[in-house]
Amino acid sequence: MEVTFHGAVREVTGSLHLVAHGQDRILLDCGLFQGRRQETNAKNRQLPLPAEKITNVVLSHAHIDHSGRIPLLTRKGFGGRVICTRPTLDACTYLLPDSGHIQESDADYLNYKTLRGFLTRPHQNRNGKSHRPYERDQVHRMLKKPGQRLDGERIKAMMDDYDLESIRPLYTQQEAEASLEWFDGYPYGLPITIGRDMTCTFYDAGHILGSAVSIIQARHQGRAVTLGFTGDIGRYNTSILKDPTREFDPAHRRIDLLLMESTYGDRQHEPVEGLTDRLAGVINDTHARGGTLLIPSFAFGRAQELLYALHDLYDQKRVPRLPIYVDSPLAIRMTKVYGEHPEVYDRDTHRTFLRHGKNPFDFKQVHFVSEVADSMALMREEKPHIVIASSGMCEAGRILHHLRHKIHNARNTILIVGFMARNTLGRRLLEEGEAYAAGGRQGPAPVMRFLNKSYPLRAHVVRIGGFSAHADRDELVRFLRDANLDIRRIALVHGEEDQSLALARHLRSMGFRAEVPEFGQTITLS
Repeated sequence: MEVTFHGAVREVTGSLHLVAHGQDRILLDCGLFQGRRQETNAKNRQLPLPAEKITNVVLSHAHIDHSGRIPLLTRKGFGGRVICTRPTLDACTYLLPDSGHIQESDADYLNYKTLRGFLTRPHQNRNGKSHRPYERDQVHRMLKKPGQRLDGERIKAMMDDYDLESIRPLYTQQEAEASLEWFDGYPYGLPITIGRDMTCTFYDAGHILGSAVSIIQARHQGRAVTLGFTGDIGRYNTSILKDPTREFDPAHRRIDLLLMESTYGDRQHEPVEGLTDRLAGVINDTHARGGTLLIPSFAFGRAQELLYALHDLYDQKRVPRLPIYVDSPLAIRMTKVYGEHPEVYDRDTHRTFLRHGKNPFDFKQVHFVSEVADSMALMREEKPHIVIASSGMCEAGRILHHLRHKIHNARNTILIVGFMARNTLGRRLLEEGEAYAAGGRQGPAPVMRFLNKSYPLRAHVVRIGGFSAHADRDELVRFLRDANLDIRRIALVHGEEDQSLALARHLRSMGFRAEVPEFGQTITLS
């Protein structure tokens, strides 16, 4: 058996590893690279080998950096199956079409900019006849539908007419929906045939709904070769989901090679204990100022954790029962998926909510906002309330428009509950907001520029770091210690280079044989 690393090595996105055994070629994940558009576009269009030569895909969980290239794979002639847990299949039903919609929207926007630039400059048609440039507002009227939505079909037709090179999306929403026909969902603990003399068994990774540690076994010269793939490992003692699996079947305990994530390989999170106390404090402080609490949030996982925590606080009467608005169509769909899989909830969730006939994510004060008109009306609401809206890093989505209406008011709070990557608005909000607070909020407020305008950041910015769904360094070590596995070798993936290398050094000091592979490197197991 050979394992070659084609993504999420010395970086945190684009998870994809190729397992070769006999005539079979198995992909572990097929995720999107995420980052600067120009850098990631070319990487995302590349597959390690022609799609038709891939036997099957083993998908660890539904997050787009692990699943997001599957529609590209199926579009290019993949003839196998995508093997995952049942909750992961249900989550992908919404996440992949949403990704396709984003791909199309990005392509339309870039093509619009190209066409707008062309039309607002003097130009010639194919016959050499000159045309006077259009005014910018004329171009807007030509290329946009009511509601400021881009007219993708007209943009494409005009670019073809003017022989302008257009950008094609990685895949469309329709292609993403079609890719779901390749998916098969299975329960945890069931051996699944994935190739000749090859099986895969899923164990709960505790990271996100449906996330799995995959144990892959193959026969080589009469003995079993066992490969483990953690996907992403969750935290311990968190709400909703069970802890990462500790008890593995005896047949799966000897691991020849473990591919292990290292996202927070040299960092530690805030303790899980006390998270609700901190959340309660932020809500009470904001309410005392008469303000609104804005929470940028990922639609899958983080939004549901927040609803759970808020429901618990409301039931305990520890905070005022402000109206809560989930303003994200995708988050609404993903909350529905969470509600359909109580079999993966932990004991606390059953004890706190299910035994009393309560839905952890839906209660009297929660309002799910789907329609744009309702979202726009909410943005103008001045009475105190709580908004959970995507995107998590404030780079797109409805959160931008809530910020536009609320960022200038010192009564309001922006609560950061997730990782904010460099070069995102979320990171700028966090850094500038914390620096302003450290200076006593004196002098002119920092200025944030987004949606083509500048806004003073007078709202309070608060960070609660313990909501991460990724294990930190100590929790990664705990997984290795607590699990009843005999691990011969560890390859660290899914981490920035400094995080992976630091974790490798730490694990080696503990007696583990740990390494950090390079992109394209192959490890042979025999």
